[in-house]
Amino acid sequence: MKKATLPPLVVDYRGERLAGVDEVGRGPLVGSVVAAAVILDPARPVEGLNDSKALSAKRREALDAEIRERALAFAVAEASAEEIDELNIYHATHLAMRRAIDALAPAAEYLLVDGNRLPGHHVPGQAVVKGDARHPAIAAASILAKVARDADMAALDARHPDYGFARHKGYPTREHLAALERLGALPEHRRSFGPVKRQLALL
Repeated sequence: MKKATLPPLVVDYRGERLAGVDEVGRGPLVGSVVAAAVILDPARPVEGLNDSKALSAKRREALDAEIRERALAFAVAEASAEEIDELNIYHATHLAMRRAIDALAPAAEYLLVDGNRLPGHHVPGQAVVKGDARHPAIAAASILAKVARDADMAALDARHPDYGFARHKGYPTREHLAALERLGALPEHRRSFGPVKRQLALL
């Protein structure tokens, strides 16, 4: 079966400070949602940028270093598990995105945001469905966010090795759900998410 091709991306911006924005970590049961914003330098292109999910961990880490070295500006920010529980995952994701955009220096003049909604920032821009596969700046942001969140999960795994965070990255896999049932929820777990909420209700 032939893979559907994505429509060409039309961007109504001709300046130099266009920031790609993306997030990682909406679906996991534990930890922060992480967002990144990247302004690429047209004079120092990064080859091989793609949706972070389509790349191996080794390739993502190599590109992460290259993006940080060559970009005009980049920032990584997050919204905590507590903020996710307080605001809900949708609003917390946009909060993390706004924090990343605000941390850019120099500041962005236009945003390309992965998904179908802008995060409510004063900088103009457009939402791009499947943007991480359609624009290099969004792909770069997806890579920085993914590498940062994976590092968070590796650190959590080092503190709590019985949960398997380094393997499943906090997603609700069979292994994670079994550990949650056996060991209970950690302070880093998102209490508003169904499997965690159900586990806490048993206590």
